[in-house]
Amino acid sequence: MHITTRSLLAVKTLLTCAAEPARLFRKHEIAALLGASENHLAQVIHQLARKGFLATQRGRAGGLRLARPAEQITLGEVLRKFEAGLPLVSQTCEDRLGRAFAGAEEMFYQKLDAVSLKELIPSPARALTIAAE
Repeated sequence: MHITTRSLLAVKTLLTCAAEPARLFRKHEIAALLGASENHLAQVIHQLARKGFLATQRGRAGGLRLARPAEQITLGEVLRKFEAGLPLVSQTCEDRLGRAFAGAEEMFYQKLDAVSLKELIPSPARALTIAAE
């Protein structure tokens, strides 16, 4: 299984927002913290908002924050939505091998469905440093 850079950036963006749920974060703050391009991050933020993970607010006092509590967002849900259409195996396998890979992929997502963003943040003081790692 390969997690794309875009998916990893999405998870780290959500973790950053989960660290301080009441705060509105600016795109440039998150980009600097994560060492990411603002343009690339803008695309990820747009997808996160469209998929219901982030709430965005425009204007001078705008920014972004989680659309729902961190305990209601799982890694499995985020990765399923960001990795949709990217199969575990690049070739179509409809035999036992293909079923084995499909089963392994489902087990991978089931394991991540049990991990919420909140569980990944041990304390607000360490949360921003964890997101940047």
